[in-house]
Order: sequence, then C-alpha cells, then structure tokens
Amino acid sequence: MAEIPQLDIVTLTINPAVDISTSVSKMVPYTKMRCAEPQRDPGGGGINVARVLKRLGLEATAVYPAGGVTGQTLTALVECEAVRSIVIPISNDTREDITIFDETSREQFRLVFPGAFLSEFEWQQCLDAIARLSPQAAFVIASGSLPPGAPADFYGRVVRASKGAAKVIVDTSGASLKAALEAGVYLIKPNLREFLELAGISCADEPALLEAGRRLIDRYRIEIIALSMGPGGALLLTRDIALRANGLATEPVSVSGAGDSFLGAMVSRLANGDKLDNALRYGVAGGSAALLSPGTGLCLGADVHRLASSVKVTMITGDHA
Repeated sequence: MAEIPQLDIVTLTINPAVDISTSVSKMVPYTKMRCAEPQRDPGGGGINVARVLKRLGLEATAVYPAGGVTGQTLTALVECEAVRSIVIPISNDTREDITIFDETSREQFRLVFPGAFLSEFEWQQCLDAIARLSPQAAFVIASGSLPPGAPADFYGRVVRASKGAAKVIVDTSGASLKAALEAGVYLIKPNLREFLELAGISCADEPALLEAGRRLIDRYRIEIIALSMGPGGALLLTRDIALRANGLATEPVSVSGAGDSFLGAMVSRLANGDKLDNALRYGVAGGSAALLSPGTGLCLGADVHRLASSVKVTMITGDHA
C-alpha cells in the first residue's frame, strides 16, 4: 500500500451501509403496502460526519470497507457528495438499511441489518489505513457499530493505530466504547442512554450527570464529553468546565443521522480553533438541522448557521470555554 498523503481530518466507518428511505400512507401488518420512490444515501457514522464536514467547508477523508454491488453503490453515493475516500475492498456485500415513514401516524420505523462479515485481513486493512497516515491527521473520528468479524476492542486498536498524535474521537457504545476509553480518546459523544449505560447510573438529572461525567474524565482521562440529549439539548464536560446548551423545538422529518450531524458540526468548529461554547452551539444546531432533511439527508450548512444563533449556551461550572 502506498503512503497516504497528509490529511487533516479522517473518519473511519467500519460498518457502513446504503440507507434506503421511503414512506407509506399507513403501516398495516399482513398487507402489501405501496411505497413512495426510495431515497438512497451513504450511511454509517464516520461517512455521515465526513459529509457534514464537507457541507460546512472542511475537507475530510472517509475510510470504510465496501464490497459487492451495494458497496459500489455506497462508493458512488459518497463520491457524489465530493467526499474523499479510502475504500477497503471486502469480499462480502455491504449492507442496506431501511427507514419507513408512516404518513398517518408520523412515526419513523428504522430497520437495521447486520453488517458485512469482515475477515481479520479486511478489518486489519482498515486499521493499517489509519496507521499509515503520514504525517498523522489532526483528527481521527471513528464512529458507528461493529460488523460481524471485527474484534470487540476494535476501537481501542484504532486509537493505538493513530499513534497518539491525532485527536481521536470515538462515537460508539457499550463494550466497543469502553475498549476505546481504555486506550485513551480526546472526545466521546454519547447520547443519554449510552451515557447512563457507560457511567452505570440510572438518574438523569443534571447534578448526577455532571458527577458521573467527572468520574469518567478522571478514570479515562477523556478531554471532552459531549452528551447529546435530543430535545433536551446537550452538555459539554471537561476536567475544568461544564456547559449546557438548550434544545431547539423542531418538527422532525427524519431522525436518521442527527447524532452524526451533531458531531460533524461540532468538530467543524473545533477544527477551526473555536472555543468550546461555540462548538457545542454548532453541535446542537447540526443535530437539529438534520431533523429537517428526509432519509439520511443530514444537516445542510445554511440551516446549521441559521439555527446556531438560536442555541443558548450556559456556563454551569468553570471560568472560560
């Protein structure tokens, strides 16, 4: 493999998908339901983050495995958004996921299939793509679930493959997240459910969340925890400060990719050297803007900038942001 040129932001999606979204007039069991014309989007956490960064004026390179006809479709969809890619060929077909919107109930149903099985050689190739970055990227963002075949500590291996030079951001959950934390990460972005599971608590009031966040920062030496809480806004925690951002009242067209849009918009400000309060403001704006797009359309840059001015960030503890 040839040496990879210098890249400022790299995302890794080990379990990508082609996201298919459609709608029906009403979900009815045992009935042939006529669907609207399907929309196809490139899917997977890191790919989505790279798409958002591109829309906000930053170049990011997406690393992901792809195989079969679906893999070719995925690669073409990523290219259509002018996102640079490092594609790792695999022998099995890339998965498809399906989202169905019920026009009567206004509810969204999301069908997520198992990812393509990766051999040890294939997932190791993904790690090698990160390890061979020269010089190391400023940010490495690894996001999403693990496919069959990938080891449980895969994200910990991503951190080690980054050689400690990059700011590694991990957006996953459960045992995969804990493995990354043991290796040391710059930033994590759990949602409320994932945070409660990670912290081992059931109480979700603000004092309990702050105390649990500080324990996690002390234990794992995390620099930033960005806790997204949907309509409840978000919290941002470091060793020295705690910030709260209000949520925005938004009627969702789709919730797919809202968390990825939050992370992408937030990283766009961190990469530009902004203060943490503005990064959090843009994160909430990005997540809210994603709700306005059908399927996995993600946030649009104009919507993010417009909504950011409506997000109020309050200092809970600390002297600066």
